[in-house]
Amino acid sequence: MLNAVPFALTAALLAPTTPAAADPVRTVAEETVAAGATGVQIRTVHDGHSRTVTAGVSELDSRRPVSPTGRFRIGSTTKTFVATVVMQLVAEHRIQLDTPVEHYLPGLLPRGKEITVRMLLQHTSGLYNYLRAISLDGADLEKVRYQHFSPESLVAIATARPLDFPPGSKFSYSNTNYTVLGMLIERTTGHAWGDAVTKRILRPLGMHHTLVPGDRTRIPGKHAHGYQEMNGKLVDVTELNPSFGGAAGEMISTTADLDKFVQALAAGRLLPPPLLKEMTTPRSAAEEYGLGVETRTTPCGIPVFGHTGGIPGYGTIAFTSADGKRRVEASLTFGRGPANEAFYSLIDKVICA
Repeated sequence: MLNAVPFALTAALLAPTTPAAADPVRTVAEETVAAGATGVQIRTVHDGHSRTVTAGVSELDSRRPVSPTGRFRIGSTTKTFVATVVMQLVAEHRIQLDTPVEHYLPGLLPRGKEITVRMLLQHTSGLYNYLRAISLDGADLEKVRYQHFSPESLVAIATARPLDFPPGSKFSYSNTNYTVLGMLIERTTGHAWGDAVTKRILRPLGMHHTLVPGDRTRIPGKHAHGYQEMNGKLVDVTELNPSFGGAAGEMISTTADLDKFVQALAAGRLLPPPLLKEMTTPRSAAEEYGLGVETRTTPCGIPVFGHTGGIPGYGTIAFTSADGKRRVEASLTFGRGPANEAFYSLIDKVICA
């Protein structure tokens, strides 16, 4: 949802790992903390061998280490779960990708006859991103931190502004797209999007530590604390009402559970092969975004897909190679500034290690 990795981490993650290093993944984790992160948890799978590496502390002013099984907010990685449910409904012939949203949610969008389901999934609808009107930066977060936002209110914020561009004409990342998709899932199935994700993905895959919190402000069980800079100080923002994320970024998970998800997705256990291919194929090579997944070719030539995520205090990575043999999931807890390239550098270093 918010790609939020500290600027300070970029140099460390972009710096080449020493070839002689005995453990490049641990080196990346330790460099990340040395550059200013509070903690990091990285799970890797290479050809069937899995491991989880942690560095840093789970809470400032504490020596308690980051738990390798702890929960965290996954931000926009939620989008891939939502997209998978939509694609399952496409497979069931209950939704059609190129049918206008107006057909399913009449009157919701001012230009709903021109915006298709596919455009929502690939961020080409032109819908204004409501988070441009709800500031989560710095001390502004305190104004909305415990506020409830309904999907309808978030869409109303977006539709009060004109489209950023004609539907289908270009790519622009907008959380509004996935708020609408959450409403589409509910209209189609008769169940809230979170219930549909739980029934169709979490329970079948045994993702027992993943949840859709709704208005619940706490992260249950073991978890590292997340921080955000406010007036020059790092403030603990672990507790907040994530309803401003909703279907675009509300979920909580663990690296082990996220690994179950991306492994199942790559293996074709959640979608028929033709729809998985469509989901993971970007509209253009320049955009590197399919239908609810980011795509990337690593420097070592291994193509991967998955999603990054950011929400105040937390950054998330969940990616798999196309064949599912190499996977990486990570949680970063931090407090300062966004830098997208830090995410992708971590993916590249781990996948290519």
